[in-house]
Amino acid sequence: MILVPDHFAPNKDIESAEQVKMLREFAAEQSLTNFWDVGRMGIEHTLLPEQGLVGPGDLVIGADSHTCTYGALGAFAAGVGSTDLAAAMITGQAWYKVPEAILFELKGKPQKWVTGKDIILYIIGKIGVDGALYKSMEYTGDMIPLLTQDDRFTISNMAVEAGAKNGIFTPDSVTKEYVEGRFKREPKYYASDEDADYCEKIDINGDDVEPQVAFPHLPSNTRGVSEAGDVKVDQVVIGSCTNGRYSDLKIAAEIMKGKKVAKNVRMIVIPATPEIYKQALKNGLLEIFMESEAAVSTPTCGPCLGGHMGILASGEKALTTTNRNFVGRMGHPKSEVYLAGPAVAAATAITGKISSPEEVA
Repeated sequence: MILVPDHFAPNKDIESAEQVKMLREFAAEQSLTNFWDVGRMGIEHTLLPEQGLVGPGDLVIGADSHTCTYGALGAFAAGVGSTDLAAAMITGQAWYKVPEAILFELKGKPQKWVTGKDIILYIIGKIGVDGALYKSMEYTGDMIPLLTQDDRFTISNMAVEAGAKNGIFTPDSVTKEYVEGRFKREPKYYASDEDADYCEKIDINGDDVEPQVAFPHLPSNTRGVSEAGDVKVDQVVIGSCTNGRYSDLKIAAEIMKGKKVAKNVRMIVIPATPEIYKQALKNGLLEIFMESEAAVSTPTCGPCLGGHMGILASGEKALTTTNRNFVGRMGHPKSEVYLAGPAVAAATAITGKISSPEEVA
């Protein structure tokens, strides 16, 4: 059992403080090793793979919908409700239907500035937010070896935004390099049978995918950044379990270096774990962000779910690397949230309007 109070921590108010206090006391009472408190805590779906607590062959359930992230390592992972999680804690069992699978063949190579975030936004734009309802999104194709492990985490993370039960990659050399020396148990590497039956097969060509932006108020309302038009923003956020990894910060820092955040724009950078924070600090990324007049936060989910560290007021617009842009997701119901990858986010922070990195890099 692993407990990570990441959504409203460091506690934003009395209610969240009381909730985490209960969690802390329960962990102490049960002598739980894996309770990750502030200072050690990171965003759970980045922290757990980083610390080797989840890995290939695992079946993982979690009280957060983005538990499906771990499919990037070849695990079957899915979010469940509080009642199902409590039942699993008590009985050690969970009930599932075996989902049908959709096979996505990723062909070719990603264009410049295109990351896993752009690929999954493109896919969701193509099939819709219910296009994979209670299905498994499985990925294959000659593009896979070109995708980093971080790209794969992001793609699996947003399977739930297409309604899927999980998103999964067959472990390969990239997976094994990530897992070796990190995973706390013996990995089990599984692959689909050669004659596996799929309910649908969808081809995704790398030449068709430019950096993407999801417009309000659905992750499926996507278009290429070249078609974004003149959309001014008030805030840019780089972080979350989708795009708060070191590679995301590195992309953004490369674009931000020597430049300033646009006047009247707030930029918030949230490294997903303490280890990522330390790596970014050691390599000068945080200094780049602060010199550009961005704010850097301790690891937390923060504004992604409208928690804290960047809530939007009425009429405000944010371009963010998070995973959902529903009405009121990041604050006031009359605010707007646009989703993109770290390159578009950094470019947007510099220009003050949704922009391609090609405009500023």
